Amino acid sequence: MRQEELQEACKVDQLFHQMEETLAKELLEQVTYPWEALKGIHDLILNLGPTLPEDIYEEREPQIWIARSAKVYPTATILAPAIIGPDTEVRPGAFIRGNALVGSGCVIGNSTELKNVIIFNSVQVPHYNYVGDSILGYHSHMGAGSITSNVKADKTLVTVKAGEAGIPTGLKKFGAILGDWVEIGCNTVLNPGTVVGRKSHVYPVSMVRGMVPADSIYKKQGEVAQLREN
Repeated sequence: MRQEELQEACKVDQLFHQMEETLAKELLEQVTYPWEALKGIHDLILNLGPTLPEDIYEEREPQIWIARSAKVYPTATILAPAIIGPDTEVRPGAFIRGNALVGSGCVIGNSTELKNVIIFNSVQVPHYNYVGDSILGYHSHMGAGSITSNVKADKTLVTVKAGEAGIPTGLKKFGAILGDWVEIGCNTVLNPGTVVGRKSHVYPVSMVRGMVPADSIYKKQGEVAQLREN
């Protein structure tokens, strides 16, 4: 992938075609690349929470707004600030560590951990997932045990790569960006700075690094096929 192709593929408007499916729409529209919005999640939640309609949301604890129709199990832990959308299910043992904007109709599964994230509507992270410093697009799904790794082993700044091309992010903590309708297979590791384009699928037990183009099937490093429409 050439540098200009990588830069275009990573833009917000290429990854997310259904921006109305998140309360972070205005924040995302202000940036070129989605990871540029990660530093704004905290303030977004604090500014947005008090404006949410009281017939739909309730502030159950200071700076924690949960939709009245959401189902949160007693053994789940939610730290401030956070917003949990309508009809979302937060299952037993889930740990939401704060700075989490979770949309409507989502599943945050048992023993799943979230931290500094934007989760679009209808996203599923249903079993033993870790999602940190990441954005998951509309209707994306992470299979059981799949995680985002959000810090490099050498603690250096993250660069989004595709072959010889690269985009420096200036971030030490950056997990992954999933476009709309992405499917991540079970027990996959998304290394720091992974970006998966819209409607792409990643095979189970994969180790992914860099940019996966839209409408692709990621089988392993260096083996990416075009996704065939049914």
